[in-house]
Amino acid sequence: MKQLAGLLALIACHAAQADEVQVAVAANFTAPMQKIAAAFEQDTGHKAVLAFGATGKFYAQIVNGAPFEVLLAADDETPAKLEAEHRTVPGTRFTYATGKLALWSAKDGYVDGQGQVLKTGDYAHLAIANPKTAPYGAAAIGTLNKLGVHDRVQGKLVQGENIAQTHQFVSTGNAPLGFVALSQVYRDGRFTSGSGWIVPDNLHGPIRQDAVILAKGGANPAAKALAGYLKSSKAREIIRSYGYAL
Repeated sequence: MKQLAGLLALIACHAAQADEVQVAVAANFTAPMQKIAAAFEQDTGHKAVLAFGATGKFYAQIVNGAPFEVLLAADDETPAKLEAEHRTVPGTRFTYATGKLALWSAKDGYVDGQGQVLKTGDYAHLAIANPKTAPYGAAAIGTLNKLGVHDRVQGKLVQGENIAQTHQFVSTGNAPLGFVALSQVYRDGRFTSGSGWIVPDNLHGPIRQDAVILAKGGANPAAKALAGYLKSSKAREIIRSYGYAL
């Protein structure tokens, strides 16, 4: 009985130390963050409750009092802005990944290795994320401008609300090709399906993705633990496997 009581006390103590943390996650980071959250819970006992969406929309929600405690943005500007507005825990902002943009089609052989299909392809629609709210959408517009094809394709652009919806447009064939996050279509050094072109970094501004503990998470040990866990070798290995740079 004493052993049982001791075991129950140990379990109760562990449960008391485990907390939940509400996390706003940029849509491009959905797959790796789901894996990281599972490992985080297994290793620490803390549970990360994840919401996925466009960084710009998360900013508006945070300003309007949403209960998020940690933000994993698709850019570095939004966390810096929240920090300047005193909506974060000072000194907690850091870059957790650098994103890569890809031109991708669900069809094998449709997108060539240099992205020439943008200039030569006979396609009706080109999917991009909303450049006003999604940094990957802004990077797509930057790429089109740098390549000198923006005016040529402007009438073909279809916008997803975020990068997840943009990927859906292409994966379902509603758009034959589109600019997506490499992490959505790439794993362990290769495209997981279809055909794609990894857009060179010099064709758009860097997609530095910053994380920050928000003011609502200042007293939550799980928020601090998650920020630390994102810097761990286990998390970084998962992040790299989806094509991100660190």
